[in-house]
Amino acid sequence: MSEITVARVLCASFAVAAMSSCGGASGNGTVPVTNHLAITQYALARKAAGPTALAEGPDGALWFTAFDADAIGRMAHSGAVATYTIPTSPAGPASIAVGSDGALWFVELDGNRVGRITTSGAITEYPLPEPYSQPLSITAGPDGALWFAEQVGSIGRITTAGAISEYRLPRGDGPVGIALGSDGNLWYVSYPNGKIGRITPTGAVTDYPTNSSQSTPSSIARGPDGALWFTELFGNRVGRITTGGKMTEYSLPTARVFPSTIGRGPDGALWFLEEGRVARITTRGVITEYEAARADTDSINGLITGPAGAVWFTERNHSALASFVP
Repeated sequence: MSEITVARVLCASFAVAAMSSCGGASGNGTVPVTNHLAITQYALARKAAGPTALAEGPDGALWFTAFDADAIGRMAHSGAVATYTIPTSPAGPASIAVGSDGALWFVELDGNRVGRITTSGAITEYPLPEPYSQPLSITAGPDGALWFAEQVGSIGRITTAGAISEYRLPRGDGPVGIALGSDGNLWYVSYPNGKIGRITPTGAVTDYPTNSSQSTPSSIARGPDGALWFTELFGNRVGRITTGGKMTEYSLPTARVFPSTIGRGPDGALWFLEEGRVARITTRGVITEYEAARADTDSINGLITGPAGAVWFTERNHSALASFVP
């Protein structure tokens, strides 16, 4: 373990290829890049693990998806790491969340399954009815079930008993991120058509367009203000949408930084990843970017607030987990 400056960030939800450029006009409340973050890196013994997503488990440990190794990992407070191989291969575990049953639930991008792992490491898999559905993100719902985004154009629901329902979205929607809103509905980002969507627990869907159909929203999280916050990978913006559908978009200070994963921080702000930076936005829209100092390119994903009030993320190419305290 060593203190390092924050690693270079790729544009990316790893499942979304960079297909075009983004704009660069500065938005309101931006702060110049003048800061650096001290990052603690935890290298995984399994060098080809390829960690991509994180969740703090009910046991207080940090659980993560090892996308390249087709495994689920667990890091204890001591730093000790255990990995559990998923029976299906290739599986491509892409996202993980805590269920109401005290287990961890994950989606398999390559395996077309939803998986469940207990805190003792027992894994159960559930095949999805829709073939090649490309599940990318999963979250706990308001009804005790888990809800997940299928990139082919559906939102899925799985009960803790393993019963699966799939809700087809309006034509053109391709959800890649999903979060539970303060209104008890599920909110998702649709990257192909630049929309934010809301689905009720009964399956009723409403779409809200962003400023551009080419904005490519890629990640969404519930903020401390009760609104949903999202990143626009090619729009070069962070957006906010209230549960009533009012949308505000904030242009980033630096052009072409491809904002990706966003999550709620322990400091009452939201933190998100850019190419080459980690950035912070307050609920008033004030943005601060933290410059990277390492020259090599790394694929960073999975930003969450974890143990000890730190912000955690994964370094896929370096097969490591990393954290900083805001």
